[in-house]
Amino acid sequence: MSINPPIKAIMMAEHIQVLTTTESEEDARRIARALLDKKLAACLQIIGPIKSIYRWKGEIVEGEEWLCLIKTRSELYQRVEREILEMHPYEVPEIIAVPVSNGHSEYLRWIDECTEVRY
Repeated sequence: MSINPPIKAIMMAEHIQVLTTTESEEDARRIARALLDKKLAACLQIIGPIKSIYRWKGEIVEGEEWLCLIKTRSELYQRVEREILEMHPYEVPEIIAVPVSNGHSEYLRWIDECTEVRY
């Protein structure tokens, strides 16, 4: 029995949570406002500072970052990613989408209402 869900199931998820980290709260707020203004996200939570330890260019680096949890629809992922990349100061920012396999139906409907109207 496989622990990981099949790729097909992930790709069919209607809602996602996108994660990105920034080096400052100001950067996180700027990304949040832009995504909300463009109706690419319904909600962003900013958590931080958090301690990050990672490998970068052959060295182990420690630093403080701010974590953004972005609630949106999977069909908007490419636009969310593009928007983050345009504003993000990192050379290679973390941008990871996690499928929402279940959720409170009214909350998911709220995400739909707050994000760009479907065509």
